[in-house]
Amino acid sequence: MNAPNHDTDIAVVGAGAAGLAAAIFAAQCRPDRRVVLLDGATRIGAKILVSGGGRCNVTHARVAPIDFNAPARVVGQIIQRFDEQAASRWFESLGVSLKHESTGKIFPTTDTARTVLGALMRRCDQLRVPIMNGHRVHEVHRTPSGYAIHHQGGEITATRVIMATGGRSLPKTGSDGQGWSIVERLGHRVTPTYPALVPLVLAETFFHRGLSGISHQATLTTRVNEKTVDCRTGDLLWTHFGISGPVVMDASRFWVIAHAENQNPSMSIGFFPGQPFHEVDRWLSQATDQPGRRTIVATLAQRLPQRVARALCAYLQHSDRAAPNPPPGASPPGDFAATAMNQLSRAQRRALVHALTCLALPVVRMRGWNYAEVTAGGVPLGEIFSHSMGSRNVPGLYLIGEMLDCDGRIGGFNFQWAWSTGYLAGCAAAQSLDHGDLKGDCDAPVAP
Repeated sequence: MNAPNHDTDIAVVGAGAAGLAAAIFAAQCRPDRRVVLLDGATRIGAKILVSGGGRCNVTHARVAPIDFNAPARVVGQIIQRFDEQAASRWFESLGVSLKHESTGKIFPTTDTARTVLGALMRRCDQLRVPIMNGHRVHEVHRTPSGYAIHHQGGEITATRVIMATGGRSLPKTGSDGQGWSIVERLGHRVTPTYPALVPLVLAETFFHRGLSGISHQATLTTRVNEKTVDCRTGDLLWTHFGISGPVVMDASRFWVIAHAENQNPSMSIGFFPGQPFHEVDRWLSQATDQPGRRTIVATLAQRLPQRVARALCAYLQHSDRAAPNPPPGASPPGDFAATAMNQLSRAQRRALVHALTCLALPVVRMRGWNYAEVTAGGVPLGEIFSHSMGSRNVPGLYLIGEMLDCDGRIGGFNFQWAWSTGYLAGCAAAQSLDHGDLKGDCDAPVAP
């Protein structure tokens, strides 16, 4: 049993998505015990409110280990105990009506993240879980019977501690990675951390600035030391600084990590997803054989936004990737886009095919922590029990959410990770309270 002088049975440090879930499930599991949430922010839930363009993509219609960058076996063990269906049922029980979009993303029908945050906070209030906002925790010490948690307003003691302080992404919301320093001092390792799901900045000499706001399907291939490490297809968004959109956000971690480790990363774009060089070459060759004066830009605009087609032609002309001296009768060098397809030489056509299937993107940097949606890196999953989120190194301590070395792709997967890990830790910590030896490996139940 917990010591009588403890201020609370379970202290959850961090009132973000994972922390709120953990507190709710702990209080539901043991309503006779005390659960407290501590957070450094004046107003909690900032990340929830800005997520999904302010709509909060709570989960995805189908979640699998392959959607995460972490050991698949461990991720699978965690997700299956509180999966996307359980998460959807849970939100419906909280009064949050959900809708499925064609992309598989699941949002509240109100299309506002405040619906989600409001439901979580109301449930905490119903369960009499106090949210101590403005109580930034700067140290957690083990005691003979539990933990002493030092915060900016003083100290609180607890029998169990659930760490849910998040990573370093979106620091304006209060995430600065301090929780990792706390758990390191308690005995955990923390792998190097990097921004993930972050837009990428391109060199000023590229043609992106004139395309800001245009989106289309593309394939991005990332190579590290000339070896392909990632290749994916999705929506790409051109911006004034470079590229964004789902396919860029998902691919970014591979470029970012390799760049930080001086491993010579490169990235290329394919404008016609699923079509290799020979298929695109055949298509252009057939277009070249057509009578009349259909121009290069008009041909490309059949399958690309016209502004993209025109910008690509201008870039190829300027960079001499297309033959700089067109054949007699063709348009002048400065107007490559207006060249008729039937005047395109074989060398010009192949240069164009190379650009359409594998054009090098001059990535100079990622946009920074202020624009990263999640963190790659953290406490290794091997240091927690996958059935409870309890620490293998520190009995009575639980680690959840973005603190762990597991980041999902865009589309609601990182929120699912928060709900799943919060569920397991909250239930397991509550069930373990009767264990005098502070064991953190009690099984959390599988969600019904």
